[in-house]
Amino acid sequence: MNTAPPVSAERPWPWHRWALFIGVAYATHVGFVFAFGDRKPIMPRAIVHAPGLQFTTHRSEREQLDDPTLFALPHPNGFAGAAWLRPPHIEFAPFRWTEPPRLLALSVNQLGATFQQQQATNRGARLEIETLPPPDLTQIQPTDWTTYARRHSAASLGGDLTRRKWLNAPTDLPSWPAPDLLTNSLVQVWVQADGQILSPALLLPGSGWKEADQLALKLARTARFTPLPAAARPTHGTLIFEWQTVPQTNATPAAP
Repeated sequence: MNTAPPVSAERPWPWHRWALFIGVAYATHVGFVFAFGDRKPIMPRAIVHAPGLQFTTHRSEREQLDDPTLFALPHPNGFAGAAWLRPPHIEFAPFRWTEPPRLLALSVNQLGATFQQQQATNRGARLEIETLPPPDLTQIQPTDWTTYARRHSAASLGGDLTRRKWLNAPTDLPSWPAPDLLTNSLVQVWVQADGQILSPALLLPGSGWKEADQLALKLARTARFTPLPAAARPTHGTLIFEWQTVPQTNATPAAP
């Protein structure tokens, strides 16, 4: 019967053993620091080739080339710099009169002689007033007012009615005896598509003669025009009656 040697089982370190090991390692590290450390005082390092800042009143030629307004705006170094950006300095020299005054020799009798000579040699032009002959006045001969009256009464159209034909236009209108000239009778009408008159109205103040206005209104009611398509709108316009005026004379009274 073979017997194997006994196997020794490794046991883990206890906590106090780990604490002792860590303490010895820390103490050894601190000892090396104090033994081999440099105990000289810390001295500041000397500055070598450090950038500096310096204020100047002018820029170099290379710095002036970086100016974006060098060629866009007037510049002292441009073509106009010597002309008007750097004007020359002119010394002011006040005027001082150094010559002593010299009085002119002039007698009292000659005072005003120059003005008398100028008046004698330069006489003004005479003022002449030109009169025109009296104008020829036009003499107006008295004329009978009946010569300016219309010789025949007539009727015409106004407004949109001028585009339509008046089928039964009156050709023989009467003349009216009146003491004054009569004005036109204006009748405002609406004409339907079939040519019939709709709502005629006499425009005031009329002609000044009642019978003439009534005849104009009557003729307007019976007026007929050329028909249009059924879908056409009514036509608006004016019937114009121009009356002839006959002078009114007083009848001679019969003998008793």
